[in-house]
Amino acid sequence: MAAAGMLLIAATYGMARFGVGLFAPALSASRPQLVDVLGWAAAAQFTSYSLAALAAARLVDRYPRTGLVLAGATATAGCLGVAVATDPMMFILAVLVGGLGGGFASPALVPVIDALVKPEAAATAQSVANAGTAVGVIGAGVVVFAVPSVGAAWVLMALICAGSAAAALYPVRSRNALAARPGSQTARQEETSGPLAWRALLLPAAAALVVGAGSSLTWTFGPLLVTGAGAVSGGQVGWLWIALGAGGLLGTFTGHLVKRIGLHSGWCACAGLLALATAAVGLSVATANTAAAYAGMAVFGAGYMAMSAVLILWARSAWPQAAGAGTSVLFIALATGQALGSAAIGAADWSPVALAAAATAFCAAGGTAALVRKRS
Repeated sequence: MAAAGMLLIAATYGMARFGVGLFAPALSASRPQLVDVLGWAAAAQFTSYSLAALAAARLVDRYPRTGLVLAGATATAGCLGVAVATDPMMFILAVLVGGLGGGFASPALVPVIDALVKPEAAATAQSVANAGTAVGVIGAGVVVFAVPSVGAAWVLMALICAGSAAAALYPVRSRNALAARPGSQTARQEETSGPLAWRALLLPAAAALVVGAGSSLTWTFGPLLVTGAGAVSGGQVGWLWIALGAGGLLGTFTGHLVKRIGLHSGWCACAGLLALATAAVGLSVATANTAAAYAGMAVFGAGYMAMSAVLILWARSAWPQAAGAGTSVLFIALATGQALGSAAIGAADWSPVALAAAATAFCAAGGTAALVRKRS
């Protein structure tokens, strides 16, 4: 189940969602009319992701299979739309639809994995599935090299989205497959509500919002900035994302990290890695340093995948009766920060180095927010 979940996350996140930033240089070369709306397209995608996650919060703890179907369907449709989009509005609409997939996928997988995996292995299984973003980014980087045509590349990724959804649905093809294990998170599907329950998510949600804004620079504009500065040639941009994905595979160890140092310290460590990585990307832009570009992307991948896995574990801890809904809330906060960050960066008349410095500061600030402790 963890492997199937990894494939679905790989397709819906690493390809359908973050593939827009990955293919930005190729899109700008083959469809120059889309360059000016890349920032708005990314913001629209992060917004649609948030809307899907909001719907999933009401849906997936009761009907997780429906969430998996919606994840595959929307990601597939979005990729097909990008494959043929030449008009800016059509492109934004396609990206918006594709962004829905990840919003359904992560919240739906949380209760499914909790139901099918033994409680003592659930945290590791959640981390493995969440690391699928890294796998998808690597796969998308390979697609950049293997399929030179932008349209054909997105058609291929659409097929991968459909196939991964089928793989994730196979272990839960019957209703009996989701019968909760005694002691698992899904054994207690009670409604989580009230001020105390919401208060438990305020700190991680605020931290996710701030870090999300900082991370948007690398996700949406990283390849454009690095290639524009001459640190990496346009023909080698796929290696940037392969480096990011390779670093992101370290996110599979997040469960062990949190067990050893705790949620708060784990979050601080991950946000610190993101700040360091964003600073390295800024250095590569300022000095056209190739090594800094690749190192920054690799460290960013490790920090981001681990950070998002910490959010899942934080949601399961804060809302044990509704882990899928809790994950939706925190991922909405993260995506909201990314949407605001993408729109602001796209509209800002700042130098790339100044933008990187601001993004670094946001990542660091979001990490220190986790040092706040609730009063007993």
